[in-house]
Amino acid sequence: MILQSVVDLVAICAKKGIQNAILSPGSRCAPLTLAFARHTQIHTRTISDERSAAFIALGMAQQLEEPVALICTSGSAALNYYPAVAEAFFQQIPLLILTADRPAEWIDQYDGQTVFQPEVYGKHVKKSFQLPDSDTFPDQRWHSSRIVNEAINLTTQFPAGPVHINIPLREPFYPEKEEEFVFPEKPRVFNMVKSKIQPTEESLIKLKNRLEIVKKILIVPGQQRPNAQLQELLHQLSKNQNAVIVSDTLSNMQSDYTITLHDHWLGHPEISEALKPDLIISFGKSIISKSLKLSLRKSQASHWHIQEDGNAKDTYQRLTRNIASSPAYFLHWLVQNLDPQDPEYYQSWHALEKTVSTNLTQILQKEVFGEYAALAHCLSKTPLLSKIHVANSMAVRYLNFLGKRNQEVICNRGTSGIDGSNSTAVGCTFTTKETVTLITGDMAFFYDRNAFWHNYTMPNLRVILLNNHAGGIFRIIDGPANQPELEEFFETKQNLTAQHLATEFGFFYSKVVNQEELEASLIDFYSDSLHPKILEIETSSPRNAEILQEVKEKIKQLFES
Repeated sequence: MILQSVVDLVAICAKKGIQNAILSPGSRCAPLTLAFARHTQIHTRTISDERSAAFIALGMAQQLEEPVALICTSGSAALNYYPAVAEAFFQQIPLLILTADRPAEWIDQYDGQTVFQPEVYGKHVKKSFQLPDSDTFPDQRWHSSRIVNEAINLTTQFPAGPVHINIPLREPFYPEKEEEFVFPEKPRVFNMVKSKIQPTEESLIKLKNRLEIVKKILIVPGQQRPNAQLQELLHQLSKNQNAVIVSDTLSNMQSDYTITLHDHWLGHPEISEALKPDLIISFGKSIISKSLKLSLRKSQASHWHIQEDGNAKDTYQRLTRNIASSPAYFLHWLVQNLDPQDPEYYQSWHALEKTVSTNLTQILQKEVFGEYAALAHCLSKTPLLSKIHVANSMAVRYLNFLGKRNQEVICNRGTSGIDGSNSTAVGCTFTTKETVTLITGDMAFFYDRNAFWHNYTMPNLRVILLNNHAGGIFRIIDGPANQPELEEFFETKQNLTAQHLATEFGFFYSKVVNQEELEASLIDFYSDSLHPKILEIETSSPRNAEILQEVKEKIKQLFES
């Protein structure tokens, strides 16, 4: 007899709007598996590799902006979720993590598939819950329903994030042959009543008084989903010269009036010094640009961070005010209350932006074939409605170097690891019919090859693989680049190509080693097909590092001329 509390759990999930579940096969989790699979309102998929499964769920929840349920068996299966759980926590992505477990008396007794699962994710979940291991008494069933409601509510309460329910299950795990699951028509549900947070009138008066004495304001949006309202407010602030908007590619807040190519000049001390602001205003999560972070940390500016819960985020070590407000409310207030700033300061930023944007493409075209210029050419062919998933290390940095993007850009910058990039992009393909373009390096790509080990179609997935047969980022970091152990212990050179993987998983595949082959392969790369496509761009790691340095030098000469 299956626990009725498990059936109630799934019914509550459906009633509260959870429409997708990702599970991995196992015996201990069989009651959960069957209950989710048999509920007609929840789309359930099975992914065998729990590590990949968790990132796929993350990729779905990231796009849907609603919780996706993750279900696994006991033991190390739950531990394999951990990288994606941490990523979801720092990216504020809602996940409902359901781990089957043995009853408490069998933990640490040499029984199979047991680890210490209660609170296993530590501080990387918003909260952990433990379901009762029976529903013999009515109060236990009431307790279970209360926990499930609270957990689901918590996934979307600001800041959104992962919540864990550990579920001890006793045998039998499987229903009798003719036994049916009877889902309650009206499961017990209670919902969160959301409220808006905004500064008091008194606080806004004090902020306005402060604004009257600053003339160099820099607004730095961090990683977030596209938001037309926020983008329009930033557009107004910049167009009216009320502030300089410095926006890297992950902010999804770029326009013709924002600064996007700042990485090309903030590394030059004499330029950075002249561009120091009086006030930094930030919202959203992390940024990519190390040069921007270092420049702002060296400034003497005040820093205001806008976040609904008012939590301190002192990224630039200059924090003076936490503003508990929605970014939309505060930016709208700024539009109404901010006067035009120092025109020379504004024009300095935009003159640098124009210099780089006018010359960068031509500079890249004059270089020998390498991944920097090759990626720039690929992006010129990427459809406007494609979502771009980009892996960490060099892939995301190249994207940022190349400036303004009109497509939504997504990257696992919560923890900034290379793991899970493929899987997160796969999760995204499950939520849209639009093209999903994954831009990745070879290390990240081969590390997460199990992303494609499942039975679901992904005809809208396109993979641009920058394969230099090494971890090329270590050649541009001064420390490892100067060590004799660079190639063996940092770059970890490998000889793999994606050809066998493409054959195994049924992808269309092409490999290019020069500009002519690249242009030929891109002709039909984005055309409709029944299968995903991989475009592998094979280059040399040492030569890529040289090209990057040459491009930097040529741009530096533009500033000096």
